[in-house]
Amino acid sequence: MKGFRRRSDGTVAAMFEPEEVDIVVQFAAESAALADAARTGGQLLIDPALIRLLPDAYPDDPAASAEFRRYTTDGLAERKALNARIVIESLSRAGTGRVEVRLDDAGSAAWLRTITDIRLVLGARLGIVQDGDEGDIHDEGSALLRAVFDWLAFVQDSLVVALTPRSGRSRRESP
Repeated sequence: MKGFRRRSDGTVAAMFEPEEVDIVVQFAAESAALADAARTGGQLLIDPALIRLLPDAYPDDPAASAEFRRYTTDGLAERKALNARIVIESLSRAGTGRVEVRLDDAGSAAWLRTITDIRLVLGARLGIVQDGDEGDIHDEGSALLRAVFDWLAFVQDSLVVALTPRSGRSRRESP
């Protein structure tokens, strides 16, 4: 993948290799499943990834957080799952081989939100709390998750840069 680029028709596009498609689809599906699980509320308080996806609104006031969550979790989780499904659909349209993804504004927003959600889940799984944390990398599996976490940062950054109006970019960033 070379990253997203703005096209003359106003969309942004990127070409993904088959392995990259598989990675994004897998983790977007996991993100959608976690969001769907949040709607049932059963695992919300025990799964660190769900806590990162739907953090407490009032960390110092469990009663207020529970009340806030009661009114917002379903809608927020539904939107997170829908965004993840939009990403999956945009990657699944093309069949096998390299996949060109073209995004309008709504598709771009869904991608940005989903990549953020995936990175939050991966960060929770790796023990990454803030920028600069390396996370708990103790075997090949965790090293692979960290590589995906970093690669998705590149994907997200390239999408943000492609969406940024040219007048707002520095000379270095302009294509």
